[in-house]
Amino acid sequence: MHLAIVGGGLGGLTLARILHLHGIDAVVYERETDRSARAQGGMLDLHPESGQQALADAGLTGRFRSEARPEGEEHRILDPAGRTLVHHLPRPGDFSGRPEIDRSVLRDLLLGSLPAGTVRWQHRLAAATPRPGGGFALTFEGGLRAGCDVLIGADGARSVVRALLTDTTPVAIGTLVELTVTDADRRHPELAELVGPGNLWCMGVRRILAAQRLADGSIRVGISLPPDVGDPESLRHKDAVLAMFEGWDPRLTALITAGDGPPAPRRIEAMPTGTQWAHRPDVTLIGDAAHLMPPVGEGANQAMLDAAELAAALAADPTDPDSAIRTYEDAMFARILPIAEMSARIQAMMLSPTAAADIVRFFTPRAAEPTPDASVD
Repeated sequence: MHLAIVGGGLGGLTLARILHLHGIDAVVYERETDRSARAQGGMLDLHPESGQQALADAGLTGRFRSEARPEGEEHRILDPAGRTLVHHLPRPGDFSGRPEIDRSVLRDLLLGSLPAGTVRWQHRLAAATPRPGGGFALTFEGGLRAGCDVLIGADGARSVVRALLTDTTPVAIGTLVELTVTDADRRHPELAELVGPGNLWCMGVRRILAAQRLADGSIRVGISLPPDVGDPESLRHKDAVLAMFEGWDPRLTALITAGDGPPAPRRIEAMPTGTQWAHRPDVTLIGDAAHLMPPVGEGANQAMLDAAELAAALAADPTDPDSAIRTYEDAMFARILPIAEMSARIQAMMLSPTAAADIVRFFTPRAAEPTPDASVD
């Protein structure tokens, strides 16, 4: 069985690692030129029942704990005047909750666990075509070609593999504007103190100014807006972004002015809740390719759990991958539906006119739903 995974993100790498532990070889085709080609984003809080479970299946719990930062769970929510609405302090050194880890660190951990040559860099998939005798012919940009018996699409929001299974595509649900403040302790100690070791959210009317501290000492700033507020192109200038926070405490808007370069806006998208597809032999999707959700803390966790469950199904009977895929898909569709519905509710709540009051109620001790996360999945 020649198994191809398209996409070397957290889901694809987790799948390759667990398959390797079960003696099943897979090739990961990744569009980036190398492992350091681009920044990987901010922090992730890994949930015990999903992301951490997948790492346990991958035999990487010890390495994860050596790199994770439980103190990153500290979380403060402020109003536009700078008043504290919620302040969550984790127990020092406690890994029982959702310890934070930089996305880049987690990706490096997974890459380091794979045999040399597993990841084929600079392979951007252009087309996947069914072969008459079964399997798929893969064509990459630049004319590179390969074939496989089983194809797993872990290629994210703009998945090429998805087109083999459904014509459903993501829809815009918001805008995210990102900035980075490097070397914050030395260059901007007042902002380092404001953000602390974890996450800071400043909740306004239909807008959020958020920041999180990364392990390298930088601060990642993210501004969340509804899709009908602001033109992304105009938000490439700090003055335009600052105008959206007129009247806010200058200590908060200093997170924008301190950014190392121009703001980087982009559309946030999600797949329609409840998206499924009719089973097709020898091909399936994991992670954002399957169920792109609002960025409230579930995306990476569910992608890694997808990988673990698909790997377990394939390892249970490697001679019948079609049955394994069917088993995985049935379970994944049932698991994802309530999580996607919950994520959509949280996204709407956080960008509503009454977001501050709603989020304070949400964080009062009765946490029946996963805590939303300021990081982008």
